[in-house]
Amino acid sequence: MSIRVLIADDQALIRGGLRMILDAEPDIEVVGEAEDGRDALEAVRKLRPDVVLMDIRMPELDGLEATAWLLREPSPPRVLMLTTFDRNEYVYSALRTGASGFLLKSAPPDRLVDAVRTVAAGESLLAPEITRRLIEDFVSRPAVAAPPPELTEREVEVLRALARGRSNGEIAGELFLSEATVKTYVARIFQKLDLRDRAQAVVYAYETGLVQAGRP
Repeated sequence: MSIRVLIADDQALIRGGLRMILDAEPDIEVVGEAEDGRDALEAVRKLRPDVVLMDIRMPELDGLEATAWLLREPSPPRVLMLTTFDRNEYVYSALRTGASGFLLKSAPPDRLVDAVRTVAAGESLLAPEITRRLIEDFVSRPAVAAPPPELTEREVEVLRALARGRSNGEIAGELFLSEATVKTYVARIFQKLDLRDRAQAVVYAYETGLVQAGRP
């Protein structure tokens, strides 16, 4: 089945360019467009896309507010934030809102396509150059933080590795576990902490001080 995509951007030329790139892929189908956040909400309810490409700065209702409303819907789509503004506060706000990823519009077409496939598969798009700056500049870090009591010691280790951007395979290698076991731990962490995906897990780990920027 094709990945159903909705494009939300207030600039018609941008929407057209994104549609052209994505429609060229055999496994992706652009099912609709929206020119502001309100239109995006209505289109999602009508078209039920798998992924929404959401511009951050739009009239009527911006992308961050629209995403917050959207993720309250039953069975919401994955949201990939797009912007020309490489500003840390936008990245942080997007992740806290529940977006599955953040991509600059200056990214090459192949990265856009990969990003759509990544978030559609249930993963998060955490570009290292963006996420590292976000973590260091905009996430509060208590001096001392106790691990969440609902997590086991091993789950805390997995969460810390996950928050540093490690893949399941890399975590498995570091902790001498099978990749399937790591996947099980990650699922348990999400369930226990009521987290949507890896993006929210990163924000949680740094906000609570479980991981601190610049420290191993």
